[in-house]
Amino acid sequence: MNLSRQVLGMVGLMIGFGLYALAGRLAAPWNSVLVGAVFAALGISTVVYGRGERWIQALGGVLLLYGLVRIFVLHR
Repeated sequence: MNLSRQVLGMVGLMIGFGLYALAGRLAAPWNSVLVGAVFAALGISTVVYGRGERWIQALGGVLLLYGLVRIFVLHR
């Protein structure tokens, strides 16, 4: 059992939920841009973390792509 990995996962969840709550307080389009930036950062970190695991890197690519689309296309 890798305790540090579980702790990092919980800290990451807290940071993610905190940023999502903060984004809800911002005016449009900044709320959508912030959420898109979080998805893009998550995608980049997933690609870096998933070295050697193609499906994890593919998931990271999808997250990165969604984040960029949300920043540049889906903002209102």
